[in-house]
Amino acid sequence: MRQGPEGGKAPSEMITKKIAELDDWRGTRLADIRRVIGAAAPELVEAWKWNTPVWSYKGNAVAACGFKDHVKINFFNGASLTDVSGFFNAGLDAKTTRAIDLYEDDVLDEAAFIELVRAAISHNRTKVKK
Repeated sequence: MRQGPEGGKAPSEMITKKIAELDDWRGTRLADIRRVIGAAAPELVEAWKWNTPVWSYKGNAVAACGFKDHVKINFFNGASLTDVSGFFNAGLDAKTTRAIDLYEDDVLDEAAFIELVRAAISHNRTKVKK
């Protein structure tokens, strides 16, 4: 088990702690995101970076964090991914990343999300290191 930065806690413990701290819809949403990622892509490894849950496979793939009024799902190489469903709705002008901002009443399109997670893994498998 990999060690996390805070008191030797594993990243999975830190993510669980963050979900519990967000004791409203944001925690529930973050738990849903974690569940979908785990089911869709078990090869992703949970990490704790920048005080944020991150999932990696041959490099950072996805991060998710709760903010005051929304939950942000960030795809580190989102600009390189084909978003057939048009799910990306934030950071569209960024050179590399793309994001999805979900607000309290928004529905997580699990099929579109799974497609993007799997595309991120595929991208990381094939990207050429500079």
